[in-house]
This record gives sequence, C-alpha cells and structure tokens, in this order.
Amino acid sequence: MTLLAIVAGITFFTACKKKNDATSISVKQTQIGAVLTSDTLCGAVKGTMVSGKTYLLTCPVIVDFGDTLLMQRGVTINVVNPAAYILVQGVFLSIGSKDSANWITVKSIAKQDNAGAANNPSTDPAFNSTNLWLGIQCDTCCPLCVMKWTHLEFVGGAFSTTAPMSADKSGSTAYAVYCTNPNGVFVFEDSWLYGGVDDGMRPNGKFIIQRSTFEKEGFIGGDCINPKQGGVGIASFNMFVGCATNGTKASDKGTSTTAPTTQTDYYNNTYVNGGYRQAQTGRGGDINYEQGAFGQSYNNLIIDCKFGFRIVGNPIADTAHCHYGYNWSYGDADSIVDQFYPVGYISYPEATNIPAPTFLPAGYAANLGETYTAHSLVGANNPMFVNYTLGANANINIDYASGYDFHLQSSSPALGKGYTSWTPNLPAGIIADPVYGPTTITPPNKDLGCYPSDNSGNQH
Repeated sequence: MTLLAIVAGITFFTACKKKNDATSISVKQTQIGAVLTSDTLCGAVKGTMVSGKTYLLTCPVIVDFGDTLLMQRGVTINVVNPAAYILVQGVFLSIGSKDSANWITVKSIAKQDNAGAANNPSTDPAFNSTNLWLGIQCDTCCPLCVMKWTHLEFVGGAFSTTAPMSADKSGSTAYAVYCTNPNGVFVFEDSWLYGGVDDGMRPNGKFIIQRSTFEKEGFIGGDCINPKQGGVGIASFNMFVGCATNGTKASDKGTSTTAPTTQTDYYNNTYVNGGYRQAQTGRGGDINYEQGAFGQSYNNLIIDCKFGFRIVGNPIADTAHCHYGYNWSYGDADSIVDQFYPVGYISYPEATNIPAPTFLPAGYAANLGETYTAHSLVGANNPMFVNYTLGANANINIDYASGYDFHLQSSSPALGKGYTSWTPNLPAGIIADPVYGPTTITPPNKDLGCYPSDNSGNQH
C-alpha cells in the first residue's frame, strides 16, 4: 500500500463515521476526528490532541484499526503510569514544529546530564528508574506512524503478564518504538529519543529516520535503531551520543518468509562515544550490518566509538550488496584506533575512508579481521567540533548532547569530504508530506556528519 493510499484510507475511515468525526484541515493545523475532551488518556482513544494542552497517560492506550490519534504541535503527554503504552493498530501522528515541539515524557524523572554522572550509568534514572514506561507499539496492522519535532523519553520498562503484541514476550523490556508491519510506514524526523534500557527503535517496516538526536540509549545493551527482517529504510543526519551498542544496526534475523530482506542506508550521521555500556565483548559502537542485511553507508563521522564500522561474518551479512566509504574515524586511545576495522569481523578497508587504510597490515584485505596496531592515529584527524573536547579519553562516557555543539568549525577538515554521487534507497510508497510522510528527504551532503555547513541537516 502506498502512502498516498494510506492517506486516502485515513480520509475514508474518518469521513464514514459520525459527523463530528469528519476530517477538517485549518490553515495552521490539522485536525482529525473530534477534539479530545478529556486530558486523561486511557483505553481506546482517537481524534485530536490540541495545541498547548497537557494530557496524562494513565493506562495502556489503543488506537484501533481505522482510527487515528493526532498530536497537534505544542502538545505534551505526561506518562504517570509506568505500565502504560500506546498500542497503534490504526494511525498515530505527532506533528510538532521547530518552534513548538511535542513531548511524550515522564515528568517525575529528572535528567542527569553531567560529566560525573556519565561515568556511573548504573545510577542514571534514564536507565534504571522504576517509572520508565512501555513506549509506542505499532502492531502488525498499523499502516502509519509519524513523529515530527517530538521528544520521546524514558521508555524501557518491562511488560508484566500480558504484552500488547504477539511479537513481544511477557517480562521483556520495551523498545521506545516497535513497528511490526513490514508494509507499514514509520517516520521519525527532527525529533529526540532520550533514555532507555534496550533498543530505542525496531522499525521492521518501511522507515525514514532523519535529522534526529539519540541520547543514552541502552543500559548494558541495545541499539538506537535496529531494524530486523522487513526493515527497509534510511537513517540520515542523526546525532548519536553514548549508545550502549550501535547507533544504527541492520539484521535480517526473523521468522517471516513474506517480509522484505532488511535493506538500510545510513549516511551523514554523527556517532560519538558508542559501545561502552555493552556488556558483551566485540559488540558494536556505531554502524553494524549482519545476518543477510545490506545497504549503503557513506559520509558518517565515527568519533571515539569502541568499535568502528562493523560487517559481521557469522551469520554473514549480504556483503555483495553492502556499499560504503567516505566514513571518518577518530580515536583518543589505542584501544579505539586498533578497532577502526573491528578485529574478528569482515569490514573491508575502503580507500575513501579517513584515515586511509594504509595503517593496516600488508595483505589485510585478504585476511579481514586480523589484529593490528595504529598508535600513530591516536588523536589524529580531529573533525573540530564547535564545542566538544577531543583529545581527552576520559570523555568517552559522555552520553548526552546538552551543553555541547557538534557542528563543525569553519576550518574543519571534514568539510567537503562527502560523497554525493549515489542515490539512497527510498522505500516504495514513501512520499513527502507535511503530515502523513517525511516533510522532506535530505539527500547526501558534501560535508561529513549530521551538521553540514549548508544547514540542511540536523536542526538541533
């Protein structure tokens, strides 16, 4: 089903209901169905949450198939029950704006963003608060979930005796967003994801995740974006800080024989301090392809991550269709630079990467994954962020963006090093739309990372 058909379907569903369920569109805002008359969200909910209001999520909410739940700009949902979640079988839309963002958060949890606390994550409520809630769960019949200029925070509680979808298990830790319809569309743009115990997002369908910021994702494991079988999409111009494992991962692991093979493109992202809370050895830090998945990855900045760009050999990724290069790696310790090409894996050395792979042993391309030393690269190739100190290995535990500026200075050597002569794989059926799709899809840039000098990338 194309996005246009989905939009038409939404109009059909609302137009065929009672009179006050009709869709109306004003000059400034979109309204779908009736305005919610209660500020308490619980049970079956549909219609429009209006600008400027705060709503309380007091128990699990279901958006039934054929129904739509819309957040206009400037709406806050305060989760007051950690057992609550939003189960989307219909359509969920959070349409914030740059000047009036939306929030889905837990007001009772105070953020702990300081360098001292970053060195002791076990005390950070972003990972261990008893008030972490259960996120947005998009069921197998959910055709569309769109979040724009939205702060999504403090997800990671465990489901109790009954999980909302058959794909979840009782007692399992919730992902912030879980999409299980391989034909569904998920859009997350110009938004924020903060805090969580496991994966931030499992978009096992068609997705665009762009120009967003990810902080403190995963406690002792978990990736920020982790599509499995059926996940086909793009993640670009995102800022990842302090992920437990990878910022972006792709795996075709799954049981479905009808879902598409996982195909993901990751470009113009910035990854800082990834991989240090992962309890298992040899597990990620920034970009990871494994088990039959494939895609294109260019123009990324990989800064002080525990491991570099990783292609897994067992179960093996679809290496014939993995294309990558023009990725920049920087490390403040031998343990980092000696893993720019992760030991024991099959990431192929690309001449276009920075640093050029001349530091690898002779014959490395024929013996991928062997050990090497690259001490001369410690502190080399500083991308020159506007306000973030490199050269201090003690900063690798920083897992938040607040107070820092990861834009590139005007004299940064990472400017003009990007590769633009390629085309990202846009999933079929996704079209630009101010409400029902990505507002615009930002193409690859001539500069590296998520903050290019033309200001077309991440706006945070």
